Amino acid sequence: MANPYFRNLPDFEYINTTSEGRSISDYVTVKNLFKKGKLREDIAAESSFFQKYTINGNDRPDNVAFEIYGDPTLDWVVLLSNNIINVYEEWPLDQTAFDAYVAEKYLDVFEEEPAQLLLEGIHHYESKEIKDNNGTIMFPGGLEVDEDQSLTFYDFVLEKEVTVEVAIPVTNYAYEEKLNNRKRNINILKPKYLNIVFDDLEEIMQYKEGSTQYVSETLKKGDNIRLYN
Repeated sequence: MANPYFRNLPDFEYINTTSEGRSISDYVTVKNLFKKGKLREDIAAESSFFQKYTINGNDRPDNVAFEIYGDPTLDWVVLLSNNIINVYEEWPLDQTAFDAYVAEKYLDVFEEEPAQLLLEGIHHYESKEIKDNNGTIMFPGGLEVDEDQSLTFYDFVLEKEVTVEVAIPVTNYAYEEKLNNRKRNINILKPKYLNIVFDDLEEIMQYKEGSTQYVSETLKKGDNIRLYN
């Protein structure tokens, strides 16, 4: 399957200011990397066009594209499907990169503390799910709470009032790991809709008439290029 993304990037010509440029009429033609593709709004808003996907281990966007589409060069479809612009910040880090990121983040803030102590330090407290003896949820889990949060309620099976501790500690490392793992749950455009996106991309990448720099749908020319339109 051919990758149309870079093929559809339009060109622009600008004055050659290098030593090779012999006159002001010498131009260099390059691809306009500032042109950005995107999913059509009606497609992005329609869940039936997508399937849920969980990123495994150290898989990169090209690994996911190969598994879903049989073509690693369609990694840009994976990224567009999730509106990912900065892969380093918005894609889950592999274990080595994650450990380095966490160590650097907390060492920068608490330089005098040993690294291991920092990672095992308490970031915040969350609630554990509390049920009575009938299985009724008395307190939901996963809420951020105070360290001394407790719950007192009357248990009709025990026929007495009981008090239980609610808060459980979440370490700095566990907190960052949870954030990183959230990024593993993404949406993937279903393969049968790829041609729609390819056609849309071709139209999006075209220049529109009206600019003095406009030459054609695929070319602009000037010394101060307005790159986006």
